[in-house]
Amino acid sequence: MGQYKNVINLRSTYCKQRKRVAAKMGNPRLLQIHFHTLRHWKATTEYYKTKDILHVMQVLGHKRIQNTLRYTQLIHFDAPDSYVCKVAKADEEISALIESGFEYICENDCLKFFRKLK
Repeated sequence: MGQYKNVINLRSTYCKQRKRVAAKMGNPRLLQIHFHTLRHWKATTEYYKTKDILHVMQVLGHKRIQNTLRYTQLIHFDAPDSYVCKVAKADEEISALIESGFEYICENDCLKFFRKLK
C-alpha cells in the first residue's frame, strides 16, 4: 500500500508542476504531456539510440515483447540515405566494429554484416 501512495504523490506533484510550468510559459499544450508520456518518450529514445527492442523491453521492465512493441510500433525515424557498411568474421573484428558504433544487421555464410551512419 505504501508504494501505491508514493506513486499517487509522485503523479500529483508532476501534475502540479506541469500546470505551474504551463502557466509560467503561457503554453497550454504542456498540459497534454501526461506522466505516462514520459515512459513512451524514454522507450522511444532508447530504441532510437540502440535499435535493440530487447534492451527497451528490459529498461521498461516488461515481461512480454508485445507490451514493448506498443511503445515503439508507431515510431517512424527518417531513413538516412548513407551508411558505411562493414563485414566481419573474427571475434576481434566484430568487437572492434561494435566498439566503433556499428550496428549488427545480419549474417550470411559465417560473415556478419554491420552498418553505421556516415
